[in-house]
Amino acid sequence: MKTASELHPKDRLLRTASRLFYAEGIHAVGVERLITEAQVTRATFYRHYPSKDDLVSAYLATTATGIRDAVGRARDGRSPREAIRAVMAVLGDATLEDGFRGCQFLNAAAEYPDRTHPVRAVIDDQRTWLFEVFRELSTGLGHSDPEHAARVLVLLHDGAFQAAELGDPAVVRETLRRAVDEVFPAEEA
Repeated sequence: MKTASELHPKDRLLRTASRLFYAEGIHAVGVERLITEAQVTRATFYRHYPSKDDLVSAYLATTATGIRDAVGRARDGRSPREAIRAVMAVLGDATLEDGFRGCQFLNAAAEYPDRTHPVRAVIDDQRTWLFEVFRELSTGLGHSDPEHAARVLVLLHDGAFQAAELGDPAVVRETLRRAVDEVFPAEEA
């Protein structure tokens, strides 16, 4: 991985924003701090990101890409049952990472309550994608109501990410694993 000084200024801004937004909150981090910590000029900032909200959207889109790649790897070559367990394990494992502070998308939604704000479009896109993944896996498992199962899994995801920040992430991860087995009992396989 490149050191910060080796990155293109746009990438330095994005990496800096990702770290700070997740650790401290989006609205808590101002443009001046981003510019200072990324070691770029104000003109460079605005050349790459016309507004802070554009940088927030890029941060969330980059986060989404990482999650989608990890979920894709978890699904690759697995049966629907194995895939759903692997996907939930990937999500559960995220709660065990150092510096875990909940779901980036839920955190951002809390800071952008206006559902018509452009940042919310990025959040909504990721949540729709997650729902579709769960619905597809639920359908593949032969669940009698894949829409409902997908909604339950999204709720499990959301709850797990919030609970892991407030409690013991290892317990949350195990509870998440057990809950998936309860939503998809073995006889449905």
